[in-house]
Amino acid sequence: MSVTVRTRAQVGIDAPQVLVEAHCQAGTPSFTVVGMAQTAVREARDRVRSAIKNVGLKFPLGRLVVNLAPADLAKHGGRYDLAIAVAILAATEQVSREHVDRLEFLGELSLYGEVRGVRGAFCAASRLNGRDDGLVIPAKNLDELAPLVGVAVYPVATLKDAVRLLQAPELPEPSRPRRPPGKRSRRGESLSDVRGQQAAKRALAVAAAGGHHLLMTGPPGTGKTMLARRLAGLLPDLSVDEAIEVANIYSVSSRKAPDFGSRPFCDPHHTASPAAIVGGGNPIVPGEITLAHRGVLFLDELPEYQRSVLEALREPLEAGEVAVARVGQTVRYPARFQLVAAMNPCPAGYVCDEAHCRCAPHQVRQYRSRISGPLLDRIDIRIEVGPVPEEDLWGERPSAAEDSELRERVAAAQTRQIRRAGKINAALNVREIERYCVMAPPAATLLRRAASRFQLSARAVHRLRKVALTLADLAGADEAAPAHVAEALSFRALDEELAG
Repeated sequence: MSVTVRTRAQVGIDAPQVLVEAHCQAGTPSFTVVGMAQTAVREARDRVRSAIKNVGLKFPLGRLVVNLAPADLAKHGGRYDLAIAVAILAATEQVSREHVDRLEFLGELSLYGEVRGVRGAFCAASRLNGRDDGLVIPAKNLDELAPLVGVAVYPVATLKDAVRLLQAPELPEPSRPRRPPGKRSRRGESLSDVRGQQAAKRALAVAAAGGHHLLMTGPPGTGKTMLARRLAGLLPDLSVDEAIEVANIYSVSSRKAPDFGSRPFCDPHHTASPAAIVGGGNPIVPGEITLAHRGVLFLDELPEYQRSVLEALREPLEAGEVAVARVGQTVRYPARFQLVAAMNPCPAGYVCDEAHCRCAPHQVRQYRSRISGPLLDRIDIRIEVGPVPEEDLWGERPSAAEDSELRERVAAAQTRQIRRAGKINAALNVREIERYCVMAPPAATLLRRAASRFQLSARAVHRLRKVALTLADLAGADEAAPAHVAEALSFRALDEELAG
């Protein structure tokens, strides 16, 4: 007798459907799993056999063949165990097939019949969101599915629970997570914690309003890291679709997911490998740039990262996604993150202070040359963060109302951008720049002169136009004025120094 049971694979953040076909016939006892099953999937033979026997059910003695279709899709991990066990039990008529056709099954089995949690349960459930089909999942995965209100979920703790579910005359009411999704809680870090640095705070607000990448250069102790860690708190809440996209990513990783609706913030150490930053492994898992999707990627001590890591950022910064290619498999992950980087001006960190710095000129040039021109050209805003003046350091603490007011201005600017072009300014392509980046004639003349004098690349000119448009949005203006272009140019004042 043959039976087909549905389950889901995991390819990147996609969850394509897999059909588990079980066929049992008389013959020499054997158990074969086919369909491009990797080692962990082939080992399901022993897990499933022991689980079925240990919960008091009968394992067939004849020839048993299980096919995982489509056959050209690689299958990894133990996520197919529960579906295989149900297919065998249905093929041997130990459970009714009436409910099997209406459900999908996902879960790993222990030798004693316990159903263990798996990665990617959120991805599989999101594919069924709004459909009539139900999903049988491990009970340990139930809480992570709280944001999905349109999918029927049936959690099971053991294989015996799944059997009881399938033997019931009618399917029970779907379960709901015990922890409903709460509202996004703002980070405890506030810009009011940062003393002085009004110019840096202004640049941070512009970066937040337009989604622009930001590089801060300055000696140690000036507040670069403090400023970077407060950027995520200035950004507006994620939409429901964006939050589900982020939840899909964290569902397939080993990293704890942020609160539903909150912006991810990733700050990898400078010793991280290219695979840790971009993604890799077998099976391919997302890297830091994907985990920071729709959020902030903070790279502190930027020149200390491996050259290969920094150069690998160039394509994702432009495309908003990354393609991780391995032999026989290519996975595309979203990577539309906002890069915030910080660096010292020299190896000692005090090139502006002769009393502290002892770096030779060639050492300073060598240190700065670790940041390539093509990478630097993709960073819209570059500012210098100097020492905090004594009157600011020992004066009154800035008001917390400043944080709230700035957040409201950023949200209003982004609302204008979404209403105008359907996306934030940093994501505009060339045609959209020509259409939406309206500039007053004096502003356009100023930009042309600056491009000629400083020999700016076409990419640099486009990015300057987008930053100028963001400055206009923050001011509530419909077009970029000369003052906006001048301020946008001031954010690239470090080009010559860093290139030197």
